[in-house]
Amino acid sequence: MNLKSLETSAGPIASGVTSRAALGATSGVAVSASHIARQPILDAKGGLFGYELLFRSGGEDRFFDDGNLATRIMLDSTVVFGVDQLSSGYPVFVNCTRESLLGGLVQVLNPQNAVLEILENIVLDERMIQACRDLHAKGYRLALDDFVWSPAIAPLVELADFIKIDALSESADERRRLVGMVRHTGAQLIAERVETQEVFETLKAEGFTLFQGYYFCRPVRSSLVRSPSNMQVYLELLAVVQRSPVDIHAASHLLRRDASLAYRLLRLVNSPLYAVRGEISSLEQALLIVGEELFRHLVVLAISGAAAGSQNSALLRLALHRTRFCELASKLWQLDSDEQGLVGLVSLLPAILKAKMESIAEILPMRPAIREALLGADVIERGPLSWLECFESGDWEGCASVEEKFGIPEPELARFYNEAIQWADEAAGRIG
Repeated sequence: MNLKSLETSAGPIASGVTSRAALGATSGVAVSASHIARQPILDAKGGLFGYELLFRSGGEDRFFDDGNLATRIMLDSTVVFGVDQLSSGYPVFVNCTRESLLGGLVQVLNPQNAVLEILENIVLDERMIQACRDLHAKGYRLALDDFVWSPAIAPLVELADFIKIDALSESADERRRLVGMVRHTGAQLIAERVETQEVFETLKAEGFTLFQGYYFCRPVRSSLVRSPSNMQVYLELLAVVQRSPVDIHAASHLLRRDASLAYRLLRLVNSPLYAVRGEISSLEQALLIVGEELFRHLVVLAISGAAAGSQNSALLRLALHRTRFCELASKLWQLDSDEQGLVGLVSLLPAILKAKMESIAEILPMRPAIREALLGADVIERGPLSWLECFESGDWEGCASVEEKFGIPEPELARFYNEAIQWADEAAGRIG
């Protein structure tokens, strides 16, 4: 949908979201840019179901509390940047205020991939209930955020396609009570703030079918979980390609021990992601033609796909995204891009390979500062990753702290974040 058709189809109120300048003028808040982070929502098998979009405004007033303005700019951004680029074809959950629902602002979104998330603090009078009914009739799916039972919310419970319950705030008894009250509706239950695999398993047993939180990118501390049989191959290969010059014989030998890894590497080399002239059919040929730097990069990505692809598509995409973002953002810190790409990937290797970070850091030939960064030390080499982790979780104050500490411009980081999303999604489709 272009901006012209948006103005005519959504009406005069909705057309206001097409102009950031107009938003700033009417609100009294200076809006210079807007940035959106996305948090994955997974199904019970660990597959990617969709994303919740988290909004952070740009400029000096980026931490304002005007929820209506935040939602207006969020909707504007989804139109300007395109929901498809933000969602990668998956459903996106968008926080909606009373104003955006009553005024029709949300109708700039495509009901085929947008889920309207009704915030817990919205006043639920008859006007609000009727607006939700009308939107549902037009094909929009509705989600109730931070669900707590009350008589006023009963009509929306019957309309809701998704009901979100905070796994940390509610006790196990209260969660079971809430689940029992809404089970008859057929709505899918989403557990929010799921931070460990143990909590995930408990919530799954309680009847939740969708899960939001970063439990999936943390190592499982269970003796029953086995590391991939080829973990040692991955770590040894990473060690080989990090040395210069790369030992072609050693790299080829290791790649031949994992057919899936070799296949992914050749797919990447021959893909449009890398403009290599002529098709490459052997591992040695790949290394000689593309050169050490690109070959090192391709190996890192192939390992991500081989190790994470079969387990968790969200983990694979996150690993690729972190790798690419840290490469792009490295220049803002004046750091080495290859080294920073490795930091991004290795930050998730404990979850991918089900191994401790300490053991991974010992094997890889990295500078002491990089090893310290991966182990959590507050050093400059951890700067891009620290910012990214805050942005992923919606910790805007944490983002601002990193920006101020290193004097890094926020708009540039947000641009790299979005570029890395597009690149990672395309790469995941080719190596998954």
